[in-house]
Amino acid sequence: MAVIGSGLRVPHASKPPHWWEGAAGYQVYVPSFADGNGDGMGDLIGVLERLDYLAWLGIDLIWLSPFFVSPLADHGYDVADHCQVDPRFGDLEVFDALIEKAHQLGIRVLLDFVANHTSDQHPWFRGSRSSSSDPKRDWYIWRDGAAAGGPPNNSS
Repeated sequence: MAVIGSGLRVPHASKPPHWWEGAAGYQVYVPSFADGNGDGMGDLIGVLERLDYLAWLGIDLIWLSPFFVSPLADHGYDVADHCQVDPRFGDLEVFDALIEKAHQLGIRVLLDFVANHTSDQHPWFRGSRSSSSDPKRDWYIWRDGAAAGGPPNNSS
């Protein structure tokens, strides 16, 4: 224990902090950050091209908003394929290059990986919706519609 000014004891003050405790992070919303291919929308090429600048700023990590295949109805949080880069943002080759350069510059890369919900275009959701006996049926919550044929609600 360490004692500080007023005599307050702070446990483990002598232990070195975890890497993130003193890290400077920078969130990158990919669609609006930097357009690297000239199509008017931010992309991974744009992020890659600005890593030197972020390193100059002293950034220790970048947090990338979702850039996976998505209909973009929910700002990319409606993922349709967790394993592929949306072509509007680049491809896996560009992503690999971004990771490599970031690591060379001492920048860690965090992904906003959305595993707890999906797009209605995701194969899991489509399977779940297709049949009450589908193996993924219980991966989503389904309710019958209102008696008059309306949508389900939370009041029942």
